[in-house]
Amino acid sequence: TIFILHPSLDEEAVKANIEKFKGVIENNGGEIENVDVWGKRKLAYEIAKVNEGHYTLINFKSEADLPKELDRVFRITDTVIRHIIINPEN
Repeated sequence: TIFILHPSLDEEAVKANIEKFKGVIENNGGEIENVDVWGKRKLAYEIAKVNEGHYTLINFKSEADLPKELDRVFRITDTVIRHIIINPEN
């Protein structure tokens, strides 16, 4: 999964959000393979009146129902600008 956090967040808030999403994955039976924090980058186009965001990539293995729960958590988290969950095997 890749997600973009709002650029106004400080480093502590970014780390707290990443830990929150890692917790969702682990608490629902997922296994985290890699966490790659790309940092603050310019967006390809403006989203919600912002031009930058904190990018993070998390690779994980899970059962089929975990992505649905993770998607729900991303959607209700105000600091997430965009997210996508992809199955690399497809």
